[in-house]
This record gives sequence, structure tokens and C-alpha cells, in this order.
Amino acid sequence: MQKNFAVLPAVMLGAAAMVCAQNPPSGAVGAAGAKPAAPVTAAAPTKIAILYVQNALLQSAEGKKAAGELQAKFNPRRATLEKRQADVQALQDQLKKGGATMSDDAKNKLARQIEADGKALQRDADDLNSDAEQEQNKIFQDLFAKLNAVVDQYAKQNGFAVVLDVSNQQGPIMWASASVDITTDIVKLYDQAHPVAAAPPPPAKK
Repeated sequence: MQKNFAVLPAVMLGAAAMVCAQNPPSGAVGAAGAKPAAPVTAAAPTKIAILYVQNALLQSAEGKKAAGELQAKFNPRRATLEKRQADVQALQDQLKKGGATMSDDAKNKLARQIEADGKALQRDADDLNSDAEQEQNKIFQDLFAKLNAVVDQYAKQNGFAVVLDVSNQQGPIMWASASVDITTDIVKLYDQAHPVAAAPPPPAKK
């Protein structure tokens, strides 16, 4: 019942070229026959980078903290379900081993109990997965918004025209050089922008 972190959508960041028109002051007199200065156009960025968005989120300090908090919140419910699953398995083993010696009424009663317990277990497991997925999506949507801002600034400052999310191994990117992987840089910048306070030390034993 362990849930994996959802794969986040691709990040496509474009930096638009800036056009700055340099016009002479009104009424200024230029050299005879001189043409007005042409607008200066900044060179459009052309570099491409790849980013493992899912890895970046999970490797960031906030991502690690969020993952730990999710586990702490839902692990007690998961442990309870695992205990109930073991109980259902024990009943199934009892029916299998004692089927030859049990009366029909006893076998039917045990079979009904197994079916009822199994359905309740499945229903509660589905509820747990749904609750955990909703909580996970809520948390990581916030983390992704912060990551997107970091990537946006990094891409513009370093002249990248496109940043491709390659978290999905089945995506359209067949090959990319490790030299264009900016995941490590993004994680460092993310942690600098959103530092996580160190956990307080455990209370001293008396």
C-alpha cells in the first residue's frame, strides 16, 4: 500500500527577448545625413537544460521533511491495516487447514467472516490511499510552485530557453548529456530560498 510521489508535469520555461529602442531626445539635431539608430535587440536564449523535477522535490530539505511528515501521519493507519490483513490471512489458513474436519455450518460461518472482514479491509485501505494521495498532492503542489519559481529565475539568469522535466523515463527525451542536468543546482538554490529549521534535540532523559 506504499504510495509513490506523483510525477509532476514538465517544466517549460521560455525567456522572451527584450527590445530596447534608443530614440534621440525630442528636437535633437543629428549629423547631416545620419540615420536614426536601429533598435538594439538582446540575443534570445538558446540553451536547453534537463531537470528531474521529482528528484529535485524529494531531495530538497522541504521535500524530505514533507515526506517524513506524511509517513508519520499515515503510518499508524497503515500498520493497523497490515494487522487486520494478517488476521484475515490467519482465518483463511484456519479454513484451509481445518476444512476437512469442520462442520458445514462452521465452515460457512468462517467463510462469511473472511469475506466481510476482507471487504471492510479493502474499503479502509482504499480510504487510506485516497486520503494519503490527497494530502500528498496538496503538499507537493505547494512545493512545486516554489520549485517553479526557482527554476524560472535560474533559467533566465543562465540563458536557458527551455528546461525539460525528464522525471518520466517513458517520456519523449531519448538521451541527454549529464552536462545539461541542472537538478543538483536547483536543489541547492531551492534549499537556499526555502531553508528548513533544524529539528530540536530530543529531551534529555531524567
